[in-house]
Amino acid sequence: MNLAQLLSQLTPSPGVLLLIIASIAMLESLAVVGVLVPGVLLITAAASMAGHQELALPAPLLAAFIGAVAGDSASFVLGYTQRERVTRCWPFSRHPEFLARGARFFQRQGVLSVFLGRFVGPVRPIVPLIAGMLHMPPRTFLWANLASAALWAPAYVLPGYLLGRTWDQLLEVPPALHQPLTLLGVILIALVVTFSWLRHHASRDGRAYRLSAGLARRHPLLRNLWLRQSSDGEVPLGSLLLLVLALGGVSGWTLHVMQHGLQGPLPVDRQVQVLFEAIATPALTLLSQGLARVGDLFGVVALALPWGMWLLWRRRLDTLWHVAAGLLGISLLNILSKTLFARPRPDTPAHLADSFSYPSAHTSGAVVLFGLAAAFAARELAPAWRHWAYWAATLAVTLMALSRLMIGVHWFSDLVGGALLGLVVCALVQLSWQARARPALVTCPWLRLTIASLGLAAVRVAWLPPT
Repeated sequence: MNLAQLLSQLTPSPGVLLLIIASIAMLESLAVVGVLVPGVLLITAAASMAGHQELALPAPLLAAFIGAVAGDSASFVLGYTQRERVTRCWPFSRHPEFLARGARFFQRQGVLSVFLGRFVGPVRPIVPLIAGMLHMPPRTFLWANLASAALWAPAYVLPGYLLGRTWDQLLEVPPALHQPLTLLGVILIALVVTFSWLRHHASRDGRAYRLSAGLARRHPLLRNLWLRQSSDGEVPLGSLLLLVLALGGVSGWTLHVMQHGLQGPLPVDRQVQVLFEAIATPALTLLSQGLARVGDLFGVVALALPWGMWLLWRRRLDTLWHVAAGLLGISLLNILSKTLFARPRPDTPAHLADSFSYPSAHTSGAVVLFGLAAAFAARELAPAWRHWAYWAATLAVTLMALSRLMIGVHWFSDLVGGALLGLVVCALVQLSWQARARPALVTCPWLRLTIASLGLAAVRVAWLPPT
């Protein structure tokens, strides 16, 4: 089977696509499940595919409407019929604050809570459950459910649908690249779902963590190892999984590059290069050059300097040492890897004349810088908001990596290797940090330090040459 045949099979048929949209809308509205599923991103991607296939707009709107009504209705029926049991079931048995937050919203808004709750992320999957537990009249709930779904469906479906109808005309992408872009979208969606699931289940309250803890504590040797990991007996399962997956990934990927593309591009590198040449514009090139300066040595120093000064002033040398060790470690690994593999760049400007291609130092450095920043920031946030720190870091790293492709100084495989290498360093730093209990950073002026970092980065872009 060739690549074109594989891509055509990965593209869902119109009927399957409508079923996917309805399923995403239903999961987005189900009690508890809606908190874990990145519904906005998924339904935007599915609606974009529907628009690209030129499905009639009423069809995806109706699918999203039906799925949303079904999800809220199922949550309402669950609360209405299992009122006493709900509070004793996971996760409400361990996190009663979920129900308390929804109950407060319901008490403040009354009947309107069902209508408004669909558009308020933190309480969206909980309000219908609360309405059922408090025995809201089913007819009243039904009308509020139908009315809110009728507005929710176009609000969530239309942006993606219109994007799918117009993206190829706006970007003037050649027809031969439509299927590779579809495959890329499928891969990104799979990564989003995988990341969300692993992030939740590897946390201390997740199923994977509780299952591992239960198995370990049944054996004396494993129990001793488990309890010695930190002062409160918590094992950093998420960091351990990240280390294993990233280390295995970078090893396997590097072997693949050494065997098939060390002195030249891989087939996928050529395809991605053609794609970026097709979508290149002067504005995108200029933006990418600016991002390239933000991601070099001067740029990283500009971004990290305000935070380092604050940590030094607050005498948080433990945090400063861990971040500095991560940045220094990834720098040394990049130098060693580039020297060892000596892979030529696709294009070598004057300031990169003595530099090699694999792995991408901009990508690996961005993963360590933004990944560690997200990890430290997430610890100071409420559990329901922690994923936003990681998604912000993911967006920053993605933009930094894609800028290297846009200006043509790296192959796609360089970015993959750099990202995996950066994740290895992030995992090692986190494991070192989590080895013992440490005070929180709750007094950190996050907003002011972020503004200072962006200001210094802007000065670096405007006044200093690329390195």
